[in-house]
Amino acid sequence: MHVTMNTTKAMDRQLVKKSKKLSRLLRHSASDIELEIDEAGWVAVDDVLRTLNMSRADLEMVVRENNKSRLQLEGDRVRACQGHSLDNWAVTREGLEASWDAYAGDASVWHGTSVDAVASIAREGILAVGRTHVHLAPAMSSKVGKRASVHVMLEISPARVRAAGVGLFVAPNGVVLAREIPASCVIGLHAMTTRAREREAELSRLFTGIE
Repeated sequence: MHVTMNTTKAMDRQLVKKSKKLSRLLRHSASDIELEIDEAGWVAVDDVLRTLNMSRADLEMVVRENNKSRLQLEGDRVRACQGHSLDNWAVTREGLEASWDAYAGDASVWHGTSVDAVASIAREGILAVGRTHVHLAPAMSSKVGKRASVHVMLEISPARVRAAGVGLFVAPNGVVLAREIPASCVIGLHAMTTRAREREAELSRLFTGIE
């Protein structure tokens, strides 16, 4: 029993390691090693297997078991469906957006952040910084579209985003994406930690969109 548990844990660690390597390659470093990647992030499976010294079976398992379903495998090509770096030069915002669906929902979407970032967001909006798009969660309880640990969840109105002329998209794994979120589209702030709760009223007052 003990040996079986240790073997399972070792296999899980290997799977996580392979998943991280694959995600890093597809989202951030394909262009660094001159791996051919198209505007929507697709790479030939054979190129990936050769680069990572990975078997097709391992690749299929990593894609299947990825905890946020951020990896897509279609026949002889594979990609990360969102989360790409801006400097992954061949991948473009336009190419990614053409591969996603327009987001048609009207219910609030959410962005997790730190207490220290709230003031700059209130001034400048939510910016993608080094990524192609801002990541948004479709619900407070969602495991996709947000970091594992955040101080504050910002509530965002899709109607206000569209009225500001910003497109909203949804990736195949359910993450909602936009090139930026204007500060005026933030309609609520919800504290997730003790530190944030102590400053919740103060932080909320920074946003004119919060009534």
